[in-house]
Amino acid sequence: MAVLSDIHGNLPALEAVLAEARRAGADVIVNLGDILSGPLWPAETAERLMALDLPTIAGNHERQVLTQALERMSRTDAQTAPLLNDAQRAWMAALPPTRWLTDDVFCCHGTPGSDLVYLMETVTADHEPAGAPGIRAATPAELAARLGVPDARLVLCGHSHVARTMQLGDTLVVNPGSVGLQAYDDDHPHRHRVEAGSPHARWVLAELRAGHWHVEHRLTPYDWEAAALQAESKGRFDWADALRTGFVGRYEREIAAT
Repeated sequence: MAVLSDIHGNLPALEAVLAEARRAGADVIVNLGDILSGPLWPAETAERLMALDLPTIAGNHERQVLTQALERMSRTDAQTAPLLNDAQRAWMAALPPTRWLTDDVFCCHGTPGSDLVYLMETVTADHEPAGAPGIRAATPAELAARLGVPDARLVLCGHSHVARTMQLGDTLVVNPGSVGLQAYDDDHPHRHRVEAGSPHARWVLAELRAGHWHVEHRLTPYDWEAAALQAESKGRFDWADALRTGFVGRYEREIAAT
């Protein structure tokens, strides 16, 4: 099983991951949401995924693009919404927020109860632009409090863009990281930044062997310069920095102020 999340309209990254997943022999490819939103190729990414008809759930950005008024959207969602046609919107609207892939494999975007809360990370109030990122790994107690699906042997989540695996009792919790955006800054619930440290597309290859899940975190190269140039053409120099390096360069609020 190939597990993908947080594609964010990065079509070259998606194509590279799909090709590698096929070479790896994946029987199924799962998509955990935040699929289109961004200054890259949202409509083209929608068309590609609609044709594939993968097991897919919605992320917070799907909900926001469909339900928020344009003037209330984030800059990223506002760049996306006008580019989507009725068929693409209907496809997004039909996506469930969570789903059981099998009797013991559960998929969510953030936590089972919220698409805005990180499952495996905790945001702190100590962000410093040149120091503390304002985010850390969740403790086992924090993870247990957010999880709430005791029957799952494998929980797949996204949202934070942080590739991570944690074991909690009999449950293995896996975030594949982001296919399409390897760094970002955010203000919810406190200011923080996420940085993967390289521009590679992240995803997971998971295989059930003798009753146990074997998980491989994968990093796939793609033409991230093309993605960065596309972001620059849309005025999103913060995205361009993140796409080229896997680190936050210019912050979103700094770009918005220029």
